[in-house]
Amino acid sequence: MTGTSKYHLPRGTSADGPYDLLVTPESAGWGHSGLRILTLKPGEAHALSTQDSEFLVLPLAGSCTVTTDGKTFELAGRTSVFASATDFAYLPRASEALISSADGGRFALPSARTEQGGHSARYGRREDVPVELRGAGACSRQVNNYCLPGTFEAEQLLVCEVLTPGGNWSSYPPHKHDEARPGVESELEEIYYFEVAGENGFAYQRVYGTEERPIDVLAEVRSGDTVLIPHGWHGPSIAAPGYDLYYLNVMAGPGQDRAWLICDDPAHGWVRATWESQDIDDRLPFEGLDAQ
Repeated sequence: MTGTSKYHLPRGTSADGPYDLLVTPESAGWGHSGLRILTLKPGEAHALSTQDSEFLVLPLAGSCTVTTDGKTFELAGRTSVFASATDFAYLPRASEALISSADGGRFALPSARTEQGGHSARYGRREDVPVELRGAGACSRQVNNYCLPGTFEAEQLLVCEVLTPGGNWSSYPPHKHDEARPGVESELEEIYYFEVAGENGFAYQRVYGTEERPIDVLAEVRSGDTVLIPHGWHGPSIAAPGYDLYYLNVMAGPGQDRAWLICDDPAHGWVRATWESQDIDDRLPFEGLDAQ
């Protein structure tokens, strides 16, 4: 496979300063999507300047306090990404925030560059996060829809996380969103950040393009790895048997309507119809989460 090193960022290879992972539009070579992974030791704090981007503060493990614009949000967080959904905070562009953690933890900071600033800093309750069970059979997975059209208002940022039981496939059928076609497909750059249950856990991520816009990635991913998807068909995300898979999706693009419209690879789209005769994997939802 060609281009894997450019789009597959193994854990630690894109660390910078306080961040375990730092992906900016500049480092990714695109225009909008970004992601930082921040680890805080007990009692530590981190000052974040959002500048030209909107952000979420999304606990991966642990709790934190977010202070911004005279407001304070106490994020209860969670023990791990497999334990539950989490509460979160939204930070608008051109704002200053302090993220502090009494007990320490790891926090995802997904972002989207935007010229708009109509939304204020606010708190997202865990109880309000729609939890969706998608697919069936070996394609069963759980999607926590944090910041999507219809679930949480933002300028251009789109954020969800997907949990896939070991042995299952998700992001399947392969799909893309790299063309602006009203009502059919939206143009979005996407970041996949992975965590895998188990000390030696691993998974696989596939990305492939068209003849006009080639891209060719087949990456073995482990906890802390990231895959960048500037364009092309992406999927499947394959969880190895015995190792549950988590990934955080961050999307943003140039469109001002903040739409998330995908187009299946026509060679594989027929798979969706087979789900009608299959049950959802009984290992879902994770840790007793109720689907809404």
